[in-house]
Amino acid sequence: MPIRIPDNLPARKTLEDEGVYVMDSTRAARQDIRPLSIGLLNLMPNKERTETQFTRLIGSTPLQVELTLVRITDHQSKNTSEDYLKTFYKTWDQVKEHKFDGFIVTGAPIANIPFEEVRYWNEMVEIMDWTQTNVHHSMFICWGAQAALHHFHGAQRYRMVDKAFGVFRHQVVNPRSPYLRGFSDSPMIPVSRYNDIDRTTLGADLEVLIDNAEIGISMLGDDKHRAVHFLNHLEYDNRSLADEYERDVKAGLGTAPPANLFPNGDTSAVPENRWRSHAHLLFQNWINEIYQTTPYEMSKIGSGEV
Repeated sequence: MPIRIPDNLPARKTLEDEGVYVMDSTRAARQDIRPLSIGLLNLMPNKERTETQFTRLIGSTPLQVELTLVRITDHQSKNTSEDYLKTFYKTWDQVKEHKFDGFIVTGAPIANIPFEEVRYWNEMVEIMDWTQTNVHHSMFICWGAQAALHHFHGAQRYRMVDKAFGVFRHQVVNPRSPYLRGFSDSPMIPVSRYNDIDRTTLGADLEVLIDNAEIGISMLGDDKHRAVHFLNHLEYDNRSLADEYERDVKAGLGTAPPANLFPNGDTSAVPENRWRSHAHLLFQNWINEIYQTTPYEMSKIGSGEV
């Protein structure tokens, strides 16, 4: 089944070229089913690239999904035109009365700023609390995961000595998790972050699902808040880490090349994608679990009724 996105969204052509079935609004309206409603709060500066990465994965499910692109209400983007945002995105104020089967919060390039000093932190707190009443299940990613762990659990983060940067082998801790069906025991996962979560501040109501003893936890289950927290980037495309590396080099940051990305360590070679299948598995499993457990009547989402 297809993913339903805004008719003229630039990501459409990329997805169609990759064989992802994209449905227009007219055809979707004729299908006598309730599509899953998923919101994507896109906090990344390159909105088009990020929305393409996530719609690629959401669109691989056999279920019909209606995707709503969401942005912070009063945040002025430096990298995406206001016309683009007004055309394809809803503000938080415009969607906060709605219910969603699933909601994704992306990362944001503000790792070095304390949470409470982030300009839109108050709105982020509202959104995170709102997921407990208006969303059946949430996925928080990278900075979004750090923010949710801090807000819901009081988890603390700390700056690592060196940036964790590259594609690293991780260990599946709980292969019985419905979100990890079909995962290999030690998947390769893209990582790009300066901060890690202090394990001693994680409560007993959080379950480690994917881990790496050297560079930190990758994924946590949070049944209490109907959420999963993914601290790394399975959604990344082939060029994401390479482009970050080139950006850091131009900025004179002295960043080492991303580990295990380029064949034979040759930064002039085409990056090798070693995580694509697990990215698709994670999102298919997440959406399937939502489909199996969400109330049919949207009004019951967040109420505890099925």
